[in-house]
Amino acid sequence: MKTRIIIADDHMIVRQGLATLLAKEPDMEVVAEAENGREVVQLVKELRPDVVIMDVNMPDLNGIEATRQVLAAFPETKIIALSMHADRRFVVNMLKAGSSGYLLKDCAFEELAAAIRLVMANKTYLSPGVSNVVIQDYVQGMSAPRSSAFTMLTPREREVLQLMAEGKPTGQIAEQLHISVKTVETHRQQIMHKLGIHSIAELTKYAIREGLTSLEP
Repeated sequence: MKTRIIIADDHMIVRQGLATLLAKEPDMEVVAEAENGREVVQLVKELRPDVVIMDVNMPDLNGIEATRQVLAAFPETKIIALSMHADRRFVVNMLKAGSSGYLLKDCAFEELAAAIRLVMANKTYLSPGVSNVVIQDYVQGMSAPRSSAFTMLTPREREVLQLMAEGKPTGQIAEQLHISVKTVETHRQQIMHKLGIHSIAELTKYAIREGLTSLEP
């Protein structure tokens, strides 16, 4: 039986390239592609794949939040992060969200194929380039916990913050999240209060620094 895979990445050329390579693996099948986190959450609900190859930086809903939502509803799904970022805020937060693997985009395809097979065997795979990050975080975490968007804000507040940082107006955020404009405004006030930040420009910088969004197109 083939491993059913969804590819989530906001760059079409990446999705197409991975789909072409995975199609050559006799034990793997790409069942869908998604260009943002919100789309991949919906596709997982519809298709129930075995594995999601998840980019970390995606518009509307980043890979970290998408991983949390997918695994909250479908804990049997395996998530493999595939990212250009090897720094702590991405690696650790993806693993804390429940990702079974983290690979860098400069890896060889053979490494990705091996990682898929390993996570399907209920194992965890980390690219050599990120292993030290995890070890350092573990050591640092033993001495002092670090405050971040993932400890200070609720999941909904993080969603609102990402959309604000991406320049979405309040009405569009409300429509996208299926909540009222007043609720969005309340979330914004709570975010600013919790973080001690009082301008959209500073909130945007914070969201980028925490890995909720990026400056990439």
